[in-house]
Amino acid sequence: MAKNNTQTLRSDALALFGITGDLAYKMIIPALYALVKRGVLTLPIVGVALEPWSAAQLRARVKDSLQRSGWIDDTKALHKLFSLLTYVSGDYTHPETFTAIKKALGDAQRPAHYLAIPPFLFENVIQGLGSAGIAKGARVIVEKPFGRDLPTARELNRVAHAVFPEDSIFRIDHYLGKEAIMNILYFRFANSFLEPIWNRNYISSVQITLAEDFGVKTRGAFYDTVGCLRDVIQNHLFQIVALLAMEPPTRQDPDAVQTEKVKVFRAMRPLAPADVVRGQYTGYRNEPGVAKNSDVETFCALRLFIDSWRWEGVPWYLRSGKNLARSVNEVVVELKPPPQKLFDDSPSASGETNYLRFQLAPHSAIGLAARVKQKGKKFIGDQKELFLIEEEPGEQSPYERLLGDAIAGDRTLFTREDASEAAWAVVDPVLKKHPLSLPYRRGSWGPKEANALIAKDGSWHNPVLELKKNG
Repeated sequence: MAKNNTQTLRSDALALFGITGDLAYKMIIPALYALVKRGVLTLPIVGVALEPWSAAQLRARVKDSLQRSGWIDDTKALHKLFSLLTYVSGDYTHPETFTAIKKALGDAQRPAHYLAIPPFLFENVIQGLGSAGIAKGARVIVEKPFGRDLPTARELNRVAHAVFPEDSIFRIDHYLGKEAIMNILYFRFANSFLEPIWNRNYISSVQITLAEDFGVKTRGAFYDTVGCLRDVIQNHLFQIVALLAMEPPTRQDPDAVQTEKVKVFRAMRPLAPADVVRGQYTGYRNEPGVAKNSDVETFCALRLFIDSWRWEGVPWYLRSGKNLARSVNEVVVELKPPPQKLFDDSPSASGETNYLRFQLAPHSAIGLAARVKQKGKKFIGDQKELFLIEEEPGEQSPYERLLGDAIAGDRTLFTREDASEAAWAVVDPVLKKHPLSLPYRRGSWGPKEANALIAKDGSWHNPVLELKKNG
């Protein structure tokens, strides 16, 4: 389908499908309120859901959502948000629902349709938008997961492209909207000191950890159909890998950045069962909605290789899981030791090598580990972590940033079709053919077999909550 020029124009209305749902309640409504407070959201918002609510019920839900987030600090902005809201109740499989949405959108020529709904409804809604004539000139914002494997991702892309051109499809991954994730891209290419060492000659391995200290909570039925590999690694962690591994884009342009990320995904070696360790926390099968014989992984660790000139032979170790020791997201880039053992406590003897650490959550910070000589005549020292940067107050939430970008037509932080399919191609071989899930204790760092996976290249860096400032 030919490209249109909608990416250069702001949307003039927002249709929010699933406005009564959990995602809207916890994330999207607070983001809309924040955008209204900043004065950047003035367009009409049409909430859509199955529940036969009145306008008063919808406003009560919005107010309750904001009170839960602790954000009602501007009553003028709250009433402004109320004034923008209308509500359409209907079944997504009924054409009259989309007729009502079209009427509610009024004279809007460039609406943005946000599908904050379960993935099995995507096709119905996209086709309904097309049949009702409210897709022309519009954008569609689709929540992850975009497919559950390579064939379903391709089919969903086919369905979406039958109604929308690619430059009007915004595949949203809230992780890309985090300030700390955006800083990886900036830090890499705004500083000249990294480039000479950012390759296989100086980097021995890369570790990425995304850990949560809680379980599936009330999402057991959903999680048991997805698992950790699909839910987190194929999207969130792969996006971090792409930002760390990509070549410099030719310009500051969404397509230029996406093109380099796609090259990384295509260079990733497809996973084999021996590259994966799957785990399941004790008691998972007793969670509401979980099958009693479930083998779904709540923990996954994998070894990944990128077959490119820059990264040939460098192992990337990724792990994520629920009910782990703490909630933290961190990247550790291990450097090779100096080529000559000049001092008795050199890294080759002590096992401590220099590294660069990006802490992405719960705090944003960057640290560099370097060896510093101890006082005295002896040439021995300690490894200290030099503090570089930390988060600042007033940062936008990921959904606030991404919603604002989608309305403005800025695709920089959204996933392109070829990137989505290339990432699925890497994990597709192990989605069905994989080792059994191994039990692990709640509050641990996962099954011990994950340590064996990385043993050839050292051990996992179990993150601390704060980077050490100068030791």
